[in-house]
Amino acid sequence: MLELYQAEGCGYSKKVREALTEFGVSYVIHNPRTAAGETRNEQTHDELRTLGGQDQIPFLVDHQRGVTMYESGDIVDYLEEHYA
Repeated sequence: MLELYQAEGCGYSKKVREALTEFGVSYVIHNPRTAAGETRNEQTHDELRTLGGQDQIPFLVDHQRGVTMYESGDIVDYLEEHYA
């Protein structure tokens, strides 16, 4: 299962969502905060920081492969390599 921690209105998050859609990958989306940094959901915001160690989006969790990563370009490259 893939989980994406992201924010609506964030261009980097949009880039990752578009790649997931293009590759036909199912995923769970979390909106822990706004693109400006305002917390929208304390629980998922805490999960983001616990899982990744940073308050940075987008953040991908691939449970099947045990991979977590930041940076939209790296995430898109990873998705293309493993899910395209």
